[in-house]
Amino acid sequence: MAGFVRELERRGGPALRLEQRAAGGVGCVVWDAALVLAKFLETGACPLARRDVLELGAGTGAVGIMAATLGANVTVTDLEELQELLTVNIENNKHLVTGSVRAKVLKWGEDVTEFQPPPDYILMADCIYYEESLEPLLKTLKDLTGPDTCILCCYEQRTMGKNPEIERKYFELLQMDFELEKIPLDKHDEEYRSEDIHIVNIHRKQTNFPS
Repeated sequence: MAGFVRELERRGGPALRLEQRAAGGVGCVVWDAALVLAKFLETGACPLARRDVLELGAGTGAVGIMAATLGANVTVTDLEELQELLTVNIENNKHLVTGSVRAKVLKWGEDVTEFQPPPDYILMADCIYYEESLEPLLKTLKDLTGPDTCILCCYEQRTMGKNPEIERKYFELLQMDFELEKIPLDKHDEEYRSEDIHIVNIHRKQTNFPS
């Protein structure tokens, strides 16, 4: 399959080199929301060194690999068909990693026992686009999070078709179990930011845990 490389500049050294695929579904290119979230991590707003990080719907692995270059111990997850691309990108950038990074299959809605205990951070970029995936995604978020897990969800606000309705439903369902706080635009990376790309900091509501 034809591939083309996307370079993602880093503040602290050589750029990440991310292979993409010209064919095959939504996970095969680096989406803008992934760039915005990866560069937000570099601002240092969230301390990542020696923290356990899980990326959901990782696609090319851009966000998770960036976290690993900032000292985090990262598991990038996606469907079986994206494992080869994730493995290639981990291999291509391993010399930049100061924590650790590995790729694993995680299908939303299914058992997450092997990903326990809960990570310090869960990273998600542009994971809200199929209505049928909302319930499985929310189940996975509930199953993976502990009281101290911080979820960073970055998404591009889309106005076409069913997108606004799917987005509204997702945040409505999310708020039943989670507290949401939008990260202001002026806290995003100065260059990699956009009015239509939002980062939301999400935590489990404390009342949902046995005391």
